[in-house]
Amino acid sequence: MSFLSLLHDQVAGGSQFLIATHSPIVMAYPDAWIYRVGDDGIRRVAYRETEHYKVTRDFLLRTEQMLAVLMAEEVRSQDR
Repeated sequence: MSFLSLLHDQVAGGSQFLIATHSPIVMAYPDAWIYRVGDDGIRRVAYRETEHYKVTRDFLLRTEQMLAVLMAEEVRSQDR
């Protein structure tokens, strides 16, 4: 979150940035242009349409359920 404050100071001074991140906090920077690279090429997406936002939101809204799924034995054995 401190990074957002530093970023904002630089942007206010006229700087521009190209940032590659998975952080929904960094992606939330006001007026940021977010691009998704996928099988359909490169396209601009809205913040709330990013997978990182959706996963984080779901985890925070349903922490116990998400942990139960992530820590289920059959899920762990599939990831190996």
